[in-house]
Amino acid sequence: MNTINNTNLQFPKQKSLYIGKVREVYNIDNHLLVMIATDRLSAFDVVLPRQIPFKGQILNQIATKMMHETAAIVPNWLVANPDENVAVGHLCEPFKVEMVIRGYLSGHAAREYKLGKRILCGVAMPEGLKENDKFPTPIITPSTKADNGEHDEDISREEILAKGIVSEADYLVLEEYTRKLFTKGSEIAAKRGLILVDTKYEFGKTKEGKIVLIDEIHTPDSSRYFYADGYQERQDKAVPQKQLSKEFVRQWLIENGFQGKEGQQVPEMTDEKVLEISNRYIELYEQITGETFVKASTENVLKRIETNVNSFLSK
Repeated sequence: MNTINNTNLQFPKQKSLYIGKVREVYNIDNHLLVMIATDRLSAFDVVLPRQIPFKGQILNQIATKMMHETAAIVPNWLVANPDENVAVGHLCEPFKVEMVIRGYLSGHAAREYKLGKRILCGVAMPEGLKENDKFPTPIITPSTKADNGEHDEDISREEILAKGIVSEADYLVLEEYTRKLFTKGSEIAAKRGLILVDTKYEFGKTKEGKIVLIDEIHTPDSSRYFYADGYQERQDKAVPQKQLSKEFVRQWLIENGFQGKEGQQVPEMTDEKVLEISNRYIELYEQITGETFVKASTENVLKRIETNVNSFLSK
């Protein structure tokens, strides 16, 4: 099955190409950005050696749907979706932080908590919690936005302001938007029988100085979901929660001795494992959106994308 690894396309008035871990972003005439979601899979800030069929389409379509559902409360960068794997948006200057918000003690926060830490990114976590318990109030735990090959690092609000990474006035807007989006995302998830556990948002500033949401939102790569049904029962029994997120990939890697640390080897990704991950992503899509996933044609997929983007740009 054809998957998208690298795109290496050339569009009219193209100024530059930025290659991220899983997305490739084309600057068109310093006015628009064409963001192509590849099928690359990243975990622990490492791009894994095999691509996952339909992963890019799934992430792009979830993010697009969520952008439309939250546009009334927080402005975003999106202009159009000329292809299943493509989002076109306004050129923005990204903020150098990711706004991570956590409603529950899960994932990275839980791992830190188990080590005895009670402060995460300058924010206090209450004593007496067990993994996957709900926080009294969602906490914002930012991270640095690392360059490719580098690891994102936890950072506090105080450090962000002290280092001048974001101005105080802008940071207050980022916090406000983060809380609004998380509240809305939680409401959307609840309608699907899900709990939005934690997520991250990225923001940028348009040429006019307007702060907008950019990149992805409420996807399984940027978010963690639990099934609401049986959540409390599982907590009471101290058994793992039924999750919808990329955490299943991380857990498989951890079980096979890989956490992105120096000297560790990515375990073999067999055809069976790749197909299993693809099917899990399709399940994630259908649960999160409440819609049946329709696979786009993968026959000459790069030509399809190039044709659709050129058609949009020509208009």
